[in-house]
Amino acid sequence: MSDKDAPAGAAAARSEDMDAADKHASGAPWRNFYGRFKGKQLKPNQVRDLDEMLPGLSPGAVGWDENPDRVPLDLARLFDGREVWLEVGFGGGEHLVHQAQSNPDVGIIGAEPYVNGVAMLLGKLRKAGLGNVRVHPGDARDLMDVLPEQSLSRAFLLYPDPWPKARHHRRRFVTPEHLEPLARALKPGALFRVATDIPDYVRQTLEEVPKAGFEWLADGPSDWRQPWVDWISTRYEQKALREGRTPHYLTFRRKG
Repeated sequence: MSDKDAPAGAAAARSEDMDAADKHASGAPWRNFYGRFKGKQLKPNQVRDLDEMLPGLSPGAVGWDENPDRVPLDLARLFDGREVWLEVGFGGGEHLVHQAQSNPDVGIIGAEPYVNGVAMLLGKLRKAGLGNVRVHPGDARDLMDVLPEQSLSRAFLLYPDPWPKARHHRRRFVTPEHLEPLARALKPGALFRVATDIPDYVRQTLEEVPKAGFEWLADGPSDWRQPWVDWISTRYEQKALREGRTPHYLTFRRKG
């Protein structure tokens, strides 16, 4: 929504909080967020998990209010020097938990603004008893602000919001606003996996990701038609298959 479409009160409040650099008074850049923060009412046990578990799973000071100077996170201390992976938009957490269980020697950070998805992940983590996962319940852009340069060994973007209308394609993750900070945080040679069932999302991914400093690792059709050997099908993929859409599995490597 543009300023001219905003209610007068909202526009006035925005003006008061702006400085000459077009930023919020806290120093945070103005970032529109498109999507849901919350869905149906949470169950009592989910509310309990959010209250009791989530604070202890924080990767550190991510928010602009608690880290206005954008001091990088100390990932080496957070994960005792282990490799660090990132999953952007983990949905219900099936894949993240699977990877954490399969790779106990790796630390994994998940970013997800949808509180219902965060609650689902916490329930899975509680049952699995995993200690190598940290959770940022918010915008991945804020997290990437404070990830140290060349600190990640792998990143996942799995069934992201497709934003199918052409005028909304700029909201997709595979745009410079997201890809450039992700590339900065990935080590040379690090892998970036993208799974989607939307052909036009595949097109935009193949156009934009290489521009951000990645090379596509594909020699033939099987390289994007077959899932990764350590893949676990998520509920979003199962929905796509039921509705007759074809998954694509794209693997990129960060150039050195």
